Amino acid sequence: MSERYVVAIVGATGAVGQKIAEKLVERNFPYSHLKLLASKRSAGQQLDINGQSYVIEEATPEAFEGVNFAFFSAGGDVSRQLAKEAVARGAVVIDNTSAFRMDPETPLVVPEVNPQALQNHKGIIANPNCSTIQMVCALEPLRQQAGLKKVIVSTYQAVSGSGAAAIEELKKESHQLGIEQPNPQVLPVKSQPKHYPIAGNLLPQIDVFEDNGFTFEEMKMMNETKKIMELPSLAIAATCVRVPVVTGHSESVYLETETELSYEEIIQLLSQADGIVVQDDPANQHYPMPLYAENTDPVFVGRIRKDPNEKTGIHLWIVADNLLKGAALNSIQIAEKMIELNGVSK
Repeated sequence: MSERYVVAIVGATGAVGQKIAEKLVERNFPYSHLKLLASKRSAGQQLDINGQSYVIEEATPEAFEGVNFAFFSAGGDVSRQLAKEAVARGAVVIDNTSAFRMDPETPLVVPEVNPQALQNHKGIIANPNCSTIQMVCALEPLRQQAGLKKVIVSTYQAVSGSGAAAIEELKKESHQLGIEQPNPQVLPVKSQPKHYPIAGNLLPQIDVFEDNGFTFEEMKMMNETKKIMELPSLAIAATCVRVPVVTGHSESVYLETETELSYEEIIQLLSQADGIVVQDDPANQHYPMPLYAENTDPVFVGRIRKDPNEKTGIHLWIVADNLLKGAALNSIQIAEKMIELNGVSK
C-alpha cells in the first residue's frame, strides 16, 4: 500500500461516519488527505480525529473533486443525490445505505464472502445491511464446504441501528421505568403514527411493513443474502426485532446444508474463517453477547448445535458490533480489498 488516497466521509458527524474515521486511523488506511462532509447545517464545525482537527465541509458535488474513495453514511436520499456526482468526479463510492444494494449494476460486498464482485463495479459499491453482514460471514464457510439450502433467522437488533435519537430514547425510558409513563417518539419507526417504548420491551418491527407482512428490514436481509451469496433460489425467511441494547446485534440462525456436517467440522470451519471468533463452551457458560462484542471487530459465533430432527440442520447464535463489522469496518475492508485487487480504477 505505497500509494496514498484522498478519502471523503459523507455523514462524518453521524455514529457510523465517526466510526469510519476512527477505523481509518486504527487500520493505517493509506490516505493522504481526509475530507469530512456533512449537511450545510454542520459545515464549519470541527471534529478531532487522531489528534488532528478537521473542519467539516458541506457535501456538494464539487466537494468530491480529487477524491479517490468516498464513504457514504448520511441516509439514502443523500446517497441518491450525490453518489453518482462523486463517481463522475473520479471517486469510488462505498455506500452504507440501502439506496443501491439491490441495483443489479451495483456490487453488494462482504469481503470475506464475495470479493470477486468488486471486479465488476461501475463506481459504486454497496455495503449490506448490518444484520446481513454478520450472518453471511458465518454462513459462508459452511456453504463452501456443504452447500446451503435453507436459512431461518430471528434478529435481536440494538437501538443504535436506528441512530442517536433512538439511543437517547432508550436511555431516557430506562430512567423512567417504574417512575413515570414514557412518551416514545422514535421507535419502532419515527415517521409512522404509532410509537412504543423500547426500555423493558421488544419491538417486532424494524422499518415499515411490506404488502407480504414482512418488514423492509426483513426483506433486506432475505434479498441481500441471496445476492451476496449468489443463491437466488435460497429458501430464507427473517424476523427482525428491536431490543433494549445500545450496540451489538444478535441473531438466532437455523440453516440446512446440502450435505451433512458434524459438530466437529462446523467448529473447525468457523474457527478457521477470517473474521470469525467461535465462543462455544456451554459447560462454562461461554457464548457470544452484545455487551462484550461492542467496540470489537469480529463476528462471534456460539450456541452451535446440530438440529435433533434434521440431519443437515444447524443452529447458530451470531453476535457483532453493528456499527463496526455491520457498517464502518466492512466499508473500509471493501476499500482495502479493492486496493489489494486492482487499485481504484473503474
